[in-house]
Amino acid sequence: MPTHLPTTGDRIAKLLARAGVASRREIERMIADGRVAVAGKVLETPAVKLANLKGVTVDGKPVALAEPARLFAFHKPSGLITAERDPRGRPTIYTALRNALPKGSPRLMPVGRLDFTTEGLLLLTNDGELKRAMELPSSGIPRTYRARAFGDVTQAMLDELVEGVEVDGVRYGKIEADLERSSGRNRWIVLTLTEGKNREVRRVLEHLGLQVSRLLRTAYGPFQLADLPRGAAIEIRQIDVERFRKTLKRA
Repeated sequence: MPTHLPTTGDRIAKLLARAGVASRREIERMIADGRVAVAGKVLETPAVKLANLKGVTVDGKPVALAEPARLFAFHKPSGLITAERDPRGRPTIYTALRNALPKGSPRLMPVGRLDFTTEGLLLLTNDGELKRAMELPSSGIPRTYRARAFGDVTQAMLDELVEGVEVDGVRYGKIEADLERSSGRNRWIVLTLTEGKNREVRRVLEHLGLQVSRLLRTAYGPFQLADLPRGAAIEIRQIDVERFRKTLKRA
C-alpha cells in the first residue's frame, strides 16, 4: 500500500458510498477486486482515508462529486424483485422505475428490501451512508405494515408480540400489532416493528397460525405511502430528508 496516501479524513468506502457509487460493503468488495484506484494506484485495502474523492477512479472512470442526499418514495407492486437483476429473469424494481422516476433522477439504491410478493412503500436514495443508517437495527426506525391474513387470532395473542417472539430459532424483537377489521376469518392486521429481519412479518403471523395473502408496507420512519399510486415514485422534499437525517443515530 503506498505510504504517501493521506491518513486523515473519511474512509474511502464511506466517501464512495456517500457519492452513491454503492453500499459500503459492496465498495469494500470492489476494492478487494482491484476496481478502485487513487491517483492511478490500485487500492489493496479499504483502510484508506481521504479528504475528498479527487483523483479517485472506479473501473478507470473518475468518481463524480457527491450530490446532496436525495430520497424517493416508490409504491412497489407485487411481482417485482428488489434488486438490479434476477438470475431467474423475473422483473425488478428498476424495470418499473425507468418510467416511474422523474427525469434527471440520480442512480438510486433501495433502502432495505420488500419481498417479491410484498407491496407498498420502498424508499430509494443516492446516498449509501443514508441507506446504511436507515437499515441498521440500532437506528430503531419503525416500519409499518398492513397484512391480510386468514385464520383465527385475537388481539390478546397479538399483544403478546410486544415482548418479542422466537420462530424456528430466530428471535424477533418488539412488534406492535392490532386487528384492524375482519370479514369472516379474513383479517387485516397492522404491525409496526423496528428490526426488519427477512420475511419477519410473514413468519411471525404464520407462527400464530395465520395464512398471509397480502402484505403492504405503509410507512418507513416518518415517510408514508399515503395515496401514492401503485407503480408511481416521487421525490421526498429535501427539507424533510435533512430533518430526518438529524434524527438518526450516528453509525
